[in-house]
Amino acid sequence: MNIHVFQNQQELNEAGAGIITSLVQMQPKAVLGLATGGTPVGIYEELVKTFNKGRVSFKQVTTFNLDEYVGLPTDHAESYQAYMNHHLFSHIDLPASSAHIPNGNAGDLEAECQRYNDLLEEAGQIDLQILGLGHNGHIGFNEPDDALTSGTHIVELKEETREANARFFDSINEVPTHALTMGVGTILKAKTILLIVRGADKAEIVHRALTGPITTEVPATLLQTHPHLVVLLDAEAGRLFK
Repeated sequence: MNIHVFQNQQELNEAGAGIITSLVQMQPKAVLGLATGGTPVGIYEELVKTFNKGRVSFKQVTTFNLDEYVGLPTDHAESYQAYMNHHLFSHIDLPASSAHIPNGNAGDLEAECQRYNDLLEEAGQIDLQILGLGHNGHIGFNEPDDALTSGTHIVELKEETREANARFFDSINEVPTHALTMGVGTILKAKTILLIVRGADKAEIVHRALTGPITTEVPATLLQTHPHLVVLLDAEAGRLFK
């Protein structure tokens, strides 16, 4: 486990983008696991800058997003398809056919989960999986539970997760109640995991996730079992690490 604490957001963003860029430069056909939310926005911005300078190409890269809301139209501003298009995909040369996101509007959601699992298996091991961290310790949309599902599955979002995401919507009533998410088993199969956490409100949960007992009640604690975990924290999120 390599934990890095940064004194400002720009340094964190550049470090995160640098890790991704270096991987793609060395492995042009890399498979990337991508995350959404507020956490990776600055990193995606730096990736776009690097691409615009001609330092990296994504033409042969394959991407898999962690999750997507159920029942939110793909053109809705808060769908993760729209998010990825806005922050990254429309600014780089990644072929649309190589960018995979679960379809939260599929007629048969169980079949969609199986389709996504099949795509992941066909692509082979994810080279680098980007993760944020929920206030309750969730990774992807894998919420605290007595047991966790290994593969892609449907999840009912906890109230605290919907409340945290309500800031992106006009009201909590607009936040979907369910999502499709890559399972913890799939996440842990990645060769490298890049966990990015920002803000004082995440300081206690990230410390617990990385140093506390391993439990499915805090899904992120399972990251402690991964052989190559890289953690990027801003100063506020990292204040409990000495």
